[in-house]
Amino acid sequence: MKRMLRTLAPGLALAGALAAPPARAALGEAESSVSRDRQALAAVARGTTDRGAYTVHELERGGTTIREYVSPQGIVFAVTWGGLANPDLHTLLGSYAAEYEQAAGRRSPGKGRRAQRVVADHVVVDRWGHMRDLHGLAYVPDLVPQGVSLDEIR
Repeated sequence: MKRMLRTLAPGLALAGALAAPPARAALGEAESSVSRDRQALAAVARGTTDRGAYTVHELERGGTTIREYVSPQGIVFAVTWGGLANPDLHTLLGSYAAEYEQAAGRRSPGKGRRAQRVVADHVVVDRWGHMRDLHGLAYVPDLVPQGVSLDEIR
């Protein structure tokens, strides 16, 4: 029996990985991606607020609040978070995650606890805070609706 399980295990693992739907991120995606983010992050939906120039979807996971900002065109243009831990940025940045990681890798490491800003070609990610009080903002400058200030989405 053990021999059969050892033989089948790699194939079953591969089949499971191929069958699992990919976790698609919200940044730059359609508004419907907010529910996929909620599932991928195992978060709870806390509500939606209409701010006129954009809509805010709020999620919560383990003491961290995540807000996804949706333009009138139905595209997520920014994501913010604050709380006990940083959320999975791969999930939130989606197709921009690789660009962010490349740009972050080119930064010289700073000393101590300070705010970090990573500016890539198409995405900007700001992170700040300290243990158990971490915050961040990720946005795509080209998608921010006209007349919306980044100060109001922090």
